[in-house]
Amino acid sequence: MIAPRFVNMNRFHRWYCGTGHWRRHLTGAILPQAIAGVDLGDQVLELGPGRGASTAWLRTATSSLTSLELDPDLAAALEQRFGDVEIVHGSATAAPFDDASFSGVVCTTMLHHVPTAAEQDQLFREARRVLTRDGVFCGSDSLSTPIFRLAHRGDVMNVVDPDTLPDRLAAAGFTDIRVTRGSDFFTFRAGT
Repeated sequence: MIAPRFVNMNRFHRWYCGTGHWRRHLTGAILPQAIAGVDLGDQVLELGPGRGASTAWLRTATSSLTSLELDPDLAAALEQRFGDVEIVHGSATAAPFDDASFSGVVCTTMLHHVPTAAEQDQLFREARRVLTRDGVFCGSDSLSTPIFRLAHRGDVMNVVDPDTLPDRLAAAGFTDIRVTRGSDFFTFRAGT
């Protein structure tokens, strides 16, 4: 059976995610807010790194980073680019890792590419399952704005409502949940 491709991006979107403009926004605004004050620990799992802008930033924030990417072409490109990061091709809804394998799980601006709310909830359960006791799950996703919707025309786009996210994370077994809105994105963090 072939795994479904959650990362279904139109040409513009795929191009934009490789630009310096996006990298600066992600690493200058989104990631610092998502990770601020969070101790990720020594074993961190990144979900859905895409083209690797967040990977480049996260690998300096921990001693061991594993990145799980569904798209086989993107996973292969990440393997060539990052020799110091373990790149795993697979789905975040069925993470190929043992229970309690990671001290931190991070996902940035990828949840809206997971096709259904049920699959997003499964991703949350998998993040909880692979976290150690006292682990942390944190990240971000985009708010639905006119520009965001235009850039995602033809993409898989299932926007997460930040107002309902705390209840969804609690249902997956997380505690100490915080969601914070930014200008065009929100950040979240939750503990085990």
